[in-house]
Amino acid sequence: VHLVESGGGQVQPGGSLRLSCAASGFTFSNYYMSWVRQAPGKGLEWVSAVNSGGGSTSYADSVKGRFTISRENAKNTLYLQMNSLKPEDTAVYYCARYLGRDGMDYWGKGTLVTVSS
Repeated sequence: VHLVESGGGQVQPGGSLRLSCAASGFTFSNYYMSWVRQAPGKGLEWVSAVNSGGGSTSYADSVKGRFTISRENAKNTLYLQMNSLKPEDTAVYYCARYLGRDGMDYWGKGTLVTVSS
């Protein structure tokens, strides 16, 4: 299993970024996927999850209404569209294969998002 995030960078408050996660080594379309972030000096925070078909999504309250998770199973790719970014969104963002109650079993190495003027 291999997960590779991309799309991070520095953006001003109020700006947007789109993260991608390229998956390989497993049948992507069979699994729920999620995004998790870790702000500097803080613990892991679950951000969002999507079911295997892409039709059902869930979000942390901190990002609801601003972030959109999606997936393209034909391309084995997970996305996170982030709008109206705030300085408190600054973090390393990880994609992970999501097993529901059993948590996440595989993680990417992460991509850094910095929201700063």
